[in-house]
Amino acid sequence: MKIKVNGTELYYTQNGGGAPVVLLHGNGEDGGIFDTLAPELSKDYTVITVDSRGHGQSAPAAALDYREMAEDTAALIVALGLQKPALLGSSDGAILGLILAAKYPDLLSALISCGANTRPSGIKIKYAVPMKIARFFTRDKMLALMLTQPDITDAELKKITVPVLVLAGGNDMIKASHTKRIAAAVSGSVLKILPGETHSGYVVRSPKLYGIVAPFLKSL
Repeated sequence: MKIKVNGTELYYTQNGGGAPVVLLHGNGEDGGIFDTLAPELSKDYTVITVDSRGHGQSAPAAALDYREMAEDTAALIVALGLQKPALLGSSDGAILGLILAAKYPDLLSALISCGANTRPSGIKIKYAVPMKIARFFTRDKMLALMLTQPDITDAELKKITVPVLVLAGGNDMIKASHTKRIAAAVSGSVLKILPGETHSGYVVRSPKLYGIVAPFLKSL
């Protein structure tokens, strides 16, 4: 299904019944990365997967900006009449979740952040350098987004009041110190570093993610 919000058109799917859970993918991906998780969650929840602007089946975008994409998501939640959904975001989707939870304290009921960073310096050098080289030659807007944004301050993170589960892989492309700093800034958050996991290996069409997030969602 498609819906026009915030000056763009977003593609989304909605399945199941019960309390709403919104799933947001990462850079260069689409909602299909949750094809394994969504059916499991939809047994107990209304599950909405969204393709961010410029991704998947949503409208193309000349440029990308995390805060604008967060506003897209906020507008979609309002337009669909979702009452305080929980939000699970992976990578870019987790960044959008942090922005939303900080700016709109009454919009969400909870946040699950998988592999978020609050600034480009959170990316390990061994990943950032090849990205910079690729961006130089391709001028790819998705690489540009990751290398120039986000810029989420600790003061913003401290405004988050909903329950937050902060996840990252033990072999994540995001620095462990950076992930721990996010968790420390968000009062009452729960931090889990998953041994042996990469940035998105436990997320993309993975059967592991449900077992990790289900207890948190059921505790709300």
